[in-house]
Amino acid sequence: MRIIGSGFLARHLAPLAGSHKGVTVIAAGVSAAGDTPQRAFDREAALLFDVIHACEPGERLVFFSTASTGMYSVPGDEPGTEDGPVFPATAYGRHKFALEAVLAASGVDYLILRLGHVVGPHQPPHQLLPALARQVQAGDVRIYRNASRDLIDIRDVVTIVDALLAGAPERLVVNVASGVPVPVESIVGRVETLLGTPARHTYVDAPASAQPVSTRRLRRLVPAVTGMGFGPGYYEGLLDRYLPYYATGDLKLEGAPG
Repeated sequence: MRIIGSGFLARHLAPLAGSHKGVTVIAAGVSAAGDTPQRAFDREAALLFDVIHACEPGERLVFFSTASTGMYSVPGDEPGTEDGPVFPATAYGRHKFALEAVLAASGVDYLILRLGHVVGPHQPPHQLLPALARQVQAGDVRIYRNASRDLIDIRDVVTIVDALLAGAPERLVVNVASGVPVPVESIVGRVETLLGTPARHTYVDAPASAQPVSTRRLRRLVPAVTGMGFGPGYYEGLLDRYLPYYATGDLKLEGAPG
């Protein structure tokens, strides 16, 4: 398959490049939910449009969308599903949902993957775990009140992408997440414990309500998901494994994995 991009997702998907002939993966674009300039949204839209126009008959296009609060923001305990309803609550969520609609109307075969908060080595510093590690080390961390995040290991994401490309039906949207929202306060607490550095917590009102993410379709299409350990303690293993990458200025502690 052809991978467009050179960042976090592209780097981890690279081992699949020799598989899945006739597939193009757009692993480039907007990856930040807040304070993203319009020009970044415009660049991602232009890239998607160009790739759609260049697609050959029978080619499959993989587009990474979001399963974050920006996409799924309906209050309550009912999980957000791929078939809606969806009421994106942020500019980032609205942008991703609009690009999904463009792709769906294009006539190109596609696989749209709505990602949770992916965790792993070599993440950009603005993403959740490296940003929290820096804040905790600085002694002051900002927490959105009542906010939660669905974390998923990049290794599990790669396994899921590989499996979906091998067997998923055409023109499909799939949530790729653990399905377990974790309070941000719990994530911060784990980071503080691992670093041995308590920090002052500054609370701010959340811009959107948290909504669980449905993984019913994912589990049906990729039975191996049942062995990935998704559950209440899943996020702790991710933080234990990957926090050392982000806990110093050079993003790596002595003895960190990798």
